[in-house]
Amino acid sequence: MESKSVLVVEDERNIRDLVCLHLGLEGYECVPIADGKEAMALAAEKPFDLIILDLMLPNMDGVTICRAVRRVGPNRDAPILMLTARREEADKVMGQPR
Repeated sequence: MESKSVLVVEDERNIRDLVCLHLGLEGYECVPIADGKEAMALAAEKPFDLIILDLMLPNMDGVTICRAVRRVGPNRDAPILMLTARREEADKVMGQPR
């Protein structure tokens, strides 16, 4: 059985490592990325079974990446899980599909 691949885009190393550790324990192949532009380039060329996106990233924010991934490329239909420390309702609504 082929393992499912998950793109984990999180700039805080401890969080990224912890998420990938637990995904690996469940049999998922984790591709960790810390930079928004790097994640965007990878998501445009390689399909993933799931994308986990932090909202606040260096070089490109998670909402911009999410919208771009939804428009074109191999991950248009991939589930996206947004991570954030933000608490405002407006931030939650901004991450919703339109």
